[in-house]
Amino acid sequence: MQEKKIYITEEQAGERIDKYLAETEETLSRSFLQKLIKDGKIIVNGKGIKPRYELNPGDEIVLCLPDLEEPEALPESIPIDILYEDADLIVVNKPKGMVVHPAAGHNSGTLVNALLFHCGNQLSGINGVMRPGIVHRIDKDTTGALVVCKNDKSHTCLAEQLKVHSITRKYCAIVHGEIRKEEGTIDLPIGRHPVERKKMAVFPNGTSGRKAVTHYRVLAYGQGYSYIECQLETGRTHQIRVHMASIHHPILGDRVYGPERCPFPYLEGQTLHAKVLGFLHPSSGVYQEFIAPIPVYFLELLQKLKLL
Repeated sequence: MQEKKIYITEEQAGERIDKYLAETEETLSRSFLQKLIKDGKIIVNGKGIKPRYELNPGDEIVLCLPDLEEPEALPESIPIDILYEDADLIVVNKPKGMVVHPAAGHNSGTLVNALLFHCGNQLSGINGVMRPGIVHRIDKDTTGALVVCKNDKSHTCLAEQLKVHSITRKYCAIVHGEIRKEEGTIDLPIGRHPVERKKMAVFPNGTSGRKAVTHYRVLAYGQGYSYIECQLETGRTHQIRVHMASIHHPILGDRVYGPERCPFPYLEGQTLHAKVLGFLHPSSGVYQEFIAPIPVYFLELLQKLKLL
C-alpha cells in the first residue's frame, strides 16, 4: 500500500475532490478514484468523505493506493539507435511506432524490452519492473531523443532537473496552417479531458489542469503548413500536441487533436520529433547536449511541402 498526502490551498478550494484528483493524478481515472473514496482509501482530515466532497483551504488528503502487481518486462532483441552511452545513462533515438514501456495492449516490442536486452540489469529501479531506467517518455508516434538511466543516482539527478525545468527539450513539428507570428509562447494549463479520458485538454481559465508552457518559433511556412521548433518549459502529457491544437495549428498527422482525415493517408501519427536533449551529466556535472537526426519520412514531407 502506497500512501500519499496532498494539502489544499485557497486556489483549489471549492472543487469536488474526485474531479480535482482525476486532474492532478493523471494515472488514476475518476471512476477508480470514486471507488477508492467509497472503500475508505481516500480520507480528508482523518475522516472518510463522499466523491462529491468540496475541498476547503488547508484540507489534508491522504490517498492509500493499493500496490500494483506488475508482471516483469522481458528482454527482447530489438535494435536500438544509440546516440550516447556511458556507465550512468544511455541516450537513444526512439523510432516512430515504438512504445516506451509495456502497458495494456503493448506487452512487448517496447523500448524497455529492447533496453533490458541491451543493458541487462544495468538500469535504475526507481520506476519499478515495468519502467526500469525511464525518467521521461515520448509518445508512440513521436520520434527522437530520450535519456534512460542505468542507476538510481543518475535517475534521481535527472528527475530533479526535470522537476525544476532545467533540461533542454527542443522538438520540430509540421503543423496545419501558416503561422504568421514567427515566435510565441503558449502558457495554458493542461489536464485530463473532462469527458474523453484518453485525451488531454487546455483549461484557459486556469481553474483546472497543471501549468504548461511551450515556446515555439517558425522555421518555414508555405502551402498551408508551417515547420516549427518547440521548446518545452514544462513536460505535460501530449503538451505540444494539445498546445498547438489550442491555437488552431494542430500537428500534421495527429488524428487525436487534429483533423481525423490526414491529407497524407500513409502518414502514421503526428509529425513530431524530439530533436535536441540537453542536461547536466549526473556524474561530471557538465552540460551535455544530444541531437537526434530528423527521420527520413519527416524530411521527405518537408521537401514535398517545400518547407526546406
